[in-house]
Amino acid sequence: MNYKDHRPGLKARAAHLALALSSAAAVLTLGVSAVTAMPASAAGMASDVAQALKLRLPKTPIDAISCDTLGPLCEVVSGDTLFYIDETARYLFVGRLYDMEERRDVTAARLLELNPDLLAAGAARAAGDAPAGRDEAPVRATASRVDLSSLPAAGAIHWGNPKGEKLVVFSDFQCGYCQRLTAELAKARVHVEERPISIFGAASRKISEAVLCAKDPAKALHAAYAGQGPATGKTCKDAKVLDANEVFAKANGFAGTPVIVRARDGAVLHGYRDAAAIRRFVAEGKGAAQ
Repeated sequence: MNYKDHRPGLKARAAHLALALSSAAAVLTLGVSAVTAMPASAAGMASDVAQALKLRLPKTPIDAISCDTLGPLCEVVSGDTLFYIDETARYLFVGRLYDMEERRDVTAARLLELNPDLLAAGAARAAGDAPAGRDEAPVRATASRVDLSSLPAAGAIHWGNPKGEKLVVFSDFQCGYCQRLTAELAKARVHVEERPISIFGAASRKISEAVLCAKDPAKALHAAYAGQGPATGKTCKDAKVLDANEVFAKANGFAGTPVIVRARDGAVLHGYRDAAAIRRFVAEGKGAAQ
């Protein structure tokens, strides 16, 4: 076989090599394009969700939206609250989100980042216009110390150790952390003045009225936390005083529950605490008063 017989084979191999190099370059180009497009896609999705939320929740302030870390969900930050929504802004989720691989509470971690003192933010406040969209004055910045003197004697349920240090607790009977807190307050042997507020809307208000109007409000309180709400019959005159709790909480920026206030000096502690932390909080108040 002479040299001329080899030329067609050489040309074919050269063409095949050129095609392979071209394909590889195309794949590389597509890969780079895909990588560089990902952030833009997430940013675009966040922008679309933000526009949709403006239309569907016009009175809910949106501080931040992230659509690049939680799969098909976008995380939405509204003040001290957190909720999740799909990319179409149709389905909204309020609650605890868990990472099963890392075995961690994603929601709790983010709430701590947003506000280290707030373990139990009322996420439902951002769930719709009803909780957050009433035509009212804006909530003030969260107070670290409050004046309790404006609160009426009615509108509170007293329980715990009558000889213990008094703590005023703002709570919602549908708040899981509030339920857990009752056991820790009992262990701390403090005198609890519990003042219900309706972080979770009308249903919470009905439970609060029923508890306040019950024959034994303290017993009804613990029953309500156990899911055994008292019968909602006629409301008593004290039920209207719950409005004072709501106004006070809003004026002092209490956006979530529970909130613990030291009656001695009005110092505020946000979120769930165990008995040891509650005892320290009480002791700090006694030390400051000396």
